[in-house]
Amino acid sequence: MAFNFDEGIDRRHSDSSKWNKFGDEVLPMWVADMDFRSPPCILDALHQRVEHGVFGYGVRPQELIEVVIERMASRYQWQIKPEWIVILPGVVAGLNLSVRAFTSPNESTIAPTPIYPPFRKSSAFAQRPQLNAPLRLENGRWVIDLPSLEPLLTGKEKLLMLCNPQNPGGTVYRRDELQQQLEFAQRHDLIVCSDEIHGDLLLEPDAKHIPFATLSADAEQRSITLLSPSKTFNIAGLGASLAIIPDPQLRKQFNTTRDGIVPSVDVLALTAATAAWRDGESWLQELLPYLRRNRDRLVSAINNMPGLTMATPQATYLGWVDATALPVDNPTLFFQKAGLGFSPGTDFGEAKFVRINFGCTSANLEEAINRMKAAVQSIR
Repeated sequence: MAFNFDEGIDRRHSDSSKWNKFGDEVLPMWVADMDFRSPPCILDALHQRVEHGVFGYGVRPQELIEVVIERMASRYQWQIKPEWIVILPGVVAGLNLSVRAFTSPNESTIAPTPIYPPFRKSSAFAQRPQLNAPLRLENGRWVIDLPSLEPLLTGKEKLLMLCNPQNPGGTVYRRDELQQQLEFAQRHDLIVCSDEIHGDLLLEPDAKHIPFATLSADAEQRSITLLSPSKTFNIAGLGASLAIIPDPQLRKQFNTTRDGIVPSVDVLALTAATAAWRDGESWLQELLPYLRRNRDRLVSAINNMPGLTMATPQATYLGWVDATALPVDNPTLFFQKAGLGFSPGTDFGEAKFVRINFGCTSANLEEAINRMKAAVQSIR
């Protein structure tokens, strides 16, 4: 192995929000932030940029744009144009801008539930109502049930917010499932904002990420695709993301909403993003088997603990754990008292679940599993 993912890096005494949220006795496995050192190509690029010594305002990052265009073409046969790309300081900014740009105060958004919390918050912050389509567990995969919303629609729905691969469930949607999502959007004349930030983190060898916009010309023209290297290459603290918006009118609305509110991306973040997508593939190809082993170990352990179940995520480094059968009122607080800092399911829309980040060393994962076992056994 050229890269050492077993290396234990002390983040507790750093500026890490992940490791400073809880006390020293709690093992943090919550926010989507891996404990691995970022790829050497990113570190080298940052060192080189720092050596330049001047950090004034940057221009539109031509090399990053070229890298993204090539990446979309080679991976997905999606021919995008430079002007479609809007550079952002984060995918969360893209979610919030989409809600504000494409709905008015009396119009609604639609999103799955459970879902990454900013999907819910972006509508709440903008004071827009949101309809939530439930996820159902089918053959071990969490899939969105959009048809269940049909009787509830009023005609004021304008924006469908999708997440693929799904967070927190880890589902990689198949083409037929995406086609059903597109047909729903077409029936109700919806703009589609698709968060695809986890698209490179595929843990199943036969899983294939399909960008929503590549389904058809119509899908492309009604879509906003949000991307970032931040989760894949562990550079979330260097905020660099982008929106791909093919339709010129949608892009104009998006940029107009952004003006004066969302800042430009700093030059170091752009340097890191360019290096990640240009040169980080060898690192990623060694990361994925490591994450897969962690996933398999966690799934096996949890499904052998009374009161807990976990479907096998096809992508991401996040486990969505059902604690409904665990005889405790608040599973998040219960595990925190046992020295485990998980993401509370309430943030995603399901109080009896927790989300576990297994993007950590195998040693830390084993420690977490041992603490979970002891906690569960203590109530039996």
